[in-house]
Amino acid sequence: MLTLCVRHVLSRRLSSFTSKHCTRRRCSTSHTDGLDQASTLLRLCVDRHYISPGQTNIELFERGMCCSYGPLGMELRKNLLDQWWHSVTRSRAQVFGINTLSSSRDKAVDELGQLRIIESDHLKQILDKKELSKNQLIQEVHMFLQRSPSMRRSLLQGALEEFVPSLELVNKKLPFGLAETGPCFQPSDGSGCPSEVTQTSLVWFCSPRTSSQWLDHWMRQRLKWWRKFALSPSDFSSSEVPEEELEEAASCGVRITYNFPWGPKSLETLWSRGNAELLHVHKGVRSKLQCRDGRKSVPHVVSITGNMDRGAMAFLSNSLQELKREDGKQKLLQRKVLKLHPVLAPVKVALDIARGGTMELRHVCEGLLQEFLEAKISIWPGYLETLPTSMEQLNARYDEMGVLFTVVISENTLESGLLQVRSRDTTIKETMHISEIRKFLSRYISAADNT
Repeated sequence: MLTLCVRHVLSRRLSSFTSKHCTRRRCSTSHTDGLDQASTLLRLCVDRHYISPGQTNIELFERGMCCSYGPLGMELRKNLLDQWWHSVTRSRAQVFGINTLSSSRDKAVDELGQLRIIESDHLKQILDKKELSKNQLIQEVHMFLQRSPSMRRSLLQGALEEFVPSLELVNKKLPFGLAETGPCFQPSDGSGCPSEVTQTSLVWFCSPRTSSQWLDHWMRQRLKWWRKFALSPSDFSSSEVPEEELEEAASCGVRITYNFPWGPKSLETLWSRGNAELLHVHKGVRSKLQCRDGRKSVPHVVSITGNMDRGAMAFLSNSLQELKREDGKQKLLQRKVLKLHPVLAPVKVALDIARGGTMELRHVCEGLLQEFLEAKISIWPGYLETLPTSMEQLNARYDEMGVLFTVVISENTLESGLLQVRSRDTTIKETMHISEIRKFLSRYISAADNT
């Protein structure tokens, strides 16, 4: 009996040791894979003109801050912002857009601890006043700082200020929302340099008794929106904000996060904020805040704040695929593809000429280019490339750029009107008549948007 017990304990300990050892090994492997994937993603973003080169710029991008974008990165962020705007303003009848200043001289805003815009020359003049005592110098600098405009850290303040003017628009009926996008500034993380973030904001005003239902509604709607454009939707998730991390005015909150190779990061945060901030902004005058909802109560606020710089990075990370295949000589080939959703992809189609291109083929490409531009289909004019490049190399480049389709014009196009169309996602090449290509692309993008 004793022997059996000893065997059981030893077996259990051995099993535990093996499990821990394997778990550590898996974690180590997973961590290494994550770092490799992150390195590949950042290198590709620089090489394919999504972000500008430079270590500082890459670090800003990795942290989810506004950075120097290349042409494709700028177009991706623009497409993402457009889709956000459409999803919010068209999802409910009573959502209106606003535009507020990114800086303010309002002293009431100073209490929020805003960052300030300082004229360095003016500050230097004050510090150069040798006749001032130490206390006088401190006082003058303090007054100078008080007069300097503050930079906004979020879009919430502007929406709260616009609440009363907007009441007339909705005939004092709830609920309604105010939406805005724009730059905001975050305090430094010890470096002394604040960072810029492209922020989105929906501030939803509703009756106190329905605020929890609206928080739940918007959480479901926002998570569904993020997953709509994802290649791997399960990487996007929602979770409640722990009580110790709640903002001062919020009773509860929800975060929508993306699981990056280096760990989960927040993309959008939803807060149930009550009415304390609304009363504070409007000096506690309840009469002008009351709405016609059957009770004379001050509305509650549900805020939704997003980081679209981090959102753009999330979709780039989510869409990157590294595929392996063997060619006819049993040689292993690797193929990197950015399978961005069709409505987010910065370039929808690349236009190229087959070998031995003539001036007539260039004229055909120019005509097609104008057709695509009229249909608002973004084009990469590959036919203008002067360096000789094989179609295999071009396809690899376009895959890394996330280009949906490659259209190749050849002598056959001049004779029969047929051209070749290659799909990024399937790599299948098919023949299509030149008169059908514009309609085909428009239908494809529209169908993807409505899915």
